[in-house]
Amino acid sequence: MTEKTVDHLIERLDGLAPSTAMVLGSGLGGLVDRIENPVRVSYADLPGFPSSGVSGHAGEVVAGLFSGTPVLMLSGRAHYYEHGDAAAMRPVLEVLAGIGITKLILTNAAGSVDPEMPPGSVMLITDHINFSGTNPLIGEPSDRRFVGLTEAYDAGIRQAIERAAKATGTALHKGVYMWFSGPCFETPAEIRMARIMGANAVGMSTVPEVILARFLGLRVAACSVITNLAAGMTGAELSHQETKDMAPVGGSRLATVLQHVFRDKLLES
Repeated sequence: MTEKTVDHLIERLDGLAPSTAMVLGSGLGGLVDRIENPVRVSYADLPGFPSSGVSGHAGEVVAGLFSGTPVLMLSGRAHYYEHGDAAAMRPVLEVLAGIGITKLILTNAAGSVDPEMPPGSVMLITDHINFSGTNPLIGEPSDRRFVGLTEAYDAGIRQAIERAAKATGTALHKGVYMWFSGPCFETPAEIRMARIMGANAVGMSTVPEVILARFLGLRVAACSVITNLAAGMTGAELSHQETKDMAPVGGSRLATVLQHVFRDKLLES
């Protein structure tokens, strides 16, 4: 199925050969509007691609020129909490590797554990804590399953993002992302635990994709758009609507940074 999907996607791209892909999280789908001469392919037309049941996730591949550079964007992802399958994005990432993608930039909407990192902030992920109790490589029969994650988040891509943030005057936080399985939000006690364990932000995605991408040999970076202060920090209840409302605020800042990364060819330096 993967080989067939690879061939189909290459045909649809019609000569466009991006080496970098981006996964767009909740509320960040507007980034695809900045693609020039976009080629759009619905996940439904790509065997093995998931159908996301999360509002704010369009479920399509959009490829074209992003600040003059060929880029492929995935507008929407499958989450562990939707189907109980941590490897739901494996077929997608295998296809990306199959068409020649070598670098993957992941984005997500996340809750802040740090009061100094308010909603609307952007955080460059430097490391993660897998608190979900599962792993997308469970069941993989080969010894390739023993993936080293000491440098899961590529130093070169991170430096490019940091340089772009500095050049554009965009405040960029850096920190550790903790993956909870979801779909319910965390409790105040869990957030206090996350802070003690060294997390700066919490969320329900991204980590499985990082593990799978490293398994497939892709270079990875990831950024969180902060949509709320985590449970117990303000006294208010959390909601997915808040995520959708606030994601575009930080998403616009992240878009500015990423556009600079590609416009100035920082991933090639």
